[in-house]
Amino acid sequence: MPQPPVAIVFDTFGSVVDWRSSLIAELTAFGAQRGIAADWAALVDAWRAAYQPSMQRVRVGEVPWQTLDELHRTSLDRLVAEFGIKGLTEADLQHINLGWHRLKPWPDSVAGLTRLKSRFIIGPLSNGNVSLLLNMAKNAGIPWDMIFGSDLFGHFKPDPETYLGVARLLGLQPGQVMMAAAHNNDLLAARKCGLMTAFWPRPTEYGPHQARDYEAEHAFDVVAKDIEDLATQLGV
Repeated sequence: MPQPPVAIVFDTFGSVVDWRSSLIAELTAFGAQRGIAADWAALVDAWRAAYQPSMQRVRVGEVPWQTLDELHRTSLDRLVAEFGIKGLTEADLQHINLGWHRLKPWPDSVAGLTRLKSRFIIGPLSNGNVSLLLNMAKNAGIPWDMIFGSDLFGHFKPDPETYLGVARLLGLQPGQVMMAAAHNNDLLAARKCGLMTAFWPRPTEYGPHQARDYEAEHAFDVVAKDIEDLATQLGV
C-alpha cells in the first residue's frame, strides 16, 4: 500500500453489524411478547435471501427506484404470508421492518471505527438508505463522519456510481478512498473503480448457512482479522 487513504468507507450489513443475530433476537422477543409463534430464524434467513433479487429488479428496470426500506417491506409482506404468520397489525409490520435500523454491531466494530476516525474520514457505503444507516448509527453508537446511502446515488452496489460517487462527494480521487468490507465481491467491484480495498472475515454472518467470504480470495490492499486489526495495520 504505497499511500494511506484519505477516507475509508465501509460495507455495513454483515461487515460492521451482525444483521442475522440481531434480527433473530429481536423477532424472537417480539413473538414471545405478543404470543405469535413463528420460525423467526427461518424468516430472517429468507428475508435476507430476498435482498439481492429485490435490488436486481431495480437495477434491470423491472421496478422503479425504491429505497432498501421499501424493498425490505415488500419482501416482508410476501414472507409473512408464505410463513402463515397471523395476528400482525400494520404497526407490527412497520416495527419489524425497521428492525434493520436497530442492528447491533460486531464486538470490534465501534472501538475499531473510533480509532480509525481519529485519522481518516469514515462512513458507510451501503445499499441501505440514509435514514436507515443514520438510525442504525444512533442506536449502535457507530461514529461515522458522513453517511453514504444508496439513495444518494440512485444506485445499489456494485454499480460503479456508488463507489465513484463517494469520491466525487468527498472531492477525492478514487485512489484516495478505501472500501472496507467482509465481502470479496464488494471489494472487487470497488477495486475496478480504482478504490483501495481492505478485507476482514465475518465467518458467522450467515450462521450455519455461511458458504463464502471465510477469507480474502484476492490480493486486497489490507487483509485484517477485524476492524480493530484494520486500525492497527493502518497505524492508529
